[in-house]
Amino acid sequence: MNKDDKEKGSLIRRFSKIQSGLLPEVKLENNFQMEQIQLIAGIDLAYWNINKTTYAVCCIAVIDYYTKNVVEKVYSEGEITIPYIPGFLAFRELPLMAGAAKKLRTQPDLYMFDGNGYLHDRHMGLATHASIYLNKPSIGVAKSYLKVRNVDFVMPKNIKGAYTDIIINHEVYGRALRTRKDVKPIFVSCGNWITLKTATEIVMNLVDHDSRLPIPTRFADLYTHEMRRKLKNH
Repeated sequence: MNKDDKEKGSLIRRFSKIQSGLLPEVKLENNFQMEQIQLIAGIDLAYWNINKTTYAVCCIAVIDYYTKNVVEKVYSEGEITIPYIPGFLAFRELPLMAGAAKKLRTQPDLYMFDGNGYLHDRHMGLATHASIYLNKPSIGVAKSYLKVRNVDFVMPKNIKGAYTDIIINHEVYGRALRTRKDVKPIFVSCGNWITLKTATEIVMNLVDHDSRLPIPTRFADLYTHEMRRKLKNH
């Protein structure tokens, strides 16, 4: 085993222990009333490399749940020092996420992530892990399916709003959701302090005619690409 493999193995053991310690804080129930939800923050990262060093920018787009307008946008950029290890993305991205969140003038009622939450080997995907540090309810919305415990998803009917639950060992981990007719499904899971039913309802209410993705994470994704172009050429 080479040095890199040893270091990665050490990180996996340490990160697994941290995730296991955080799991008791995860609650798949709403800690809010729907009428309290006004501002939803979409959050995403974009990466680039310069001279073998990895950098990233984290962008947050805060959306008014009712008007669908952008209320605020912030970003934080920096060097990435943690390697990519499947299942442990939060350790790589949380420092920049926390940095961006500190810049917000508004207070989002809920965070929406481009990634998984409870739909994860240890129920500790990015959306779940990050919610504990941001102290807000959260939803995971992934564009593609990361297979968990070798279980495939069942394709939902080709109808807007159709979904199939992803059930592993008799437990619902998340769902494949068809947000529009004739588009690929997205994968919705609870982050924390929310039910899957409420998460699905919020996601569906934030999908417009332009994309199968909900507005908060789509706008955050677009903003990351814009900022990456600017920062790379700075």
